[in-house]
Amino acid sequence: MAATRNARAHWEGSLLEGAGQVNLESSGLGTFDVTWAARTEEAASGRTSPEELIAAAHSSCYNMALSHALATAGNPPEALDTAAAVTFQPGEGITGIKLAVNGKVPGLTAEEFASFAEDAKKNCPVSQALTGTTITLDVTFTA
Repeated sequence: MAATRNARAHWEGSLLEGAGQVNLESSGLGTFDVTWAARTEEAASGRTSPEELIAAAHSSCYNMALSHALATAGNPPEALDTAAAVTFQPGEGITGIKLAVNGKVPGLTAEEFASFAEDAKKNCPVSQALTGTTITLDVTFTA
């Protein structure tokens, strides 16, 4: 069964001085302010960016893919914590994504977990949608 999720964006003004909002329509979770400064300055100041939204999508998709692979192999995870850092460089676009996962999976060794983690990086639907972008992965394991 296919599902379609919808968001809508509104923008007013020029790129550098303008501002907008993105509305998460499917979930109804809310409307969030978006600015150029939120993309390029260190402090987001209560506003989001396309890169932060991609990071949220990637980290949650990755956890789902990894959890599914582990459970299918007979080792459901006790916990997975994944952070995603999406780097945006003006004039170049998204220049890289760094995933960092920590897993607690009874019955696996750290090496086995790392193998599942690498596989999930390749097979997560968001990773696949972002082919052409360098995606790195740091893996830690809690026994």
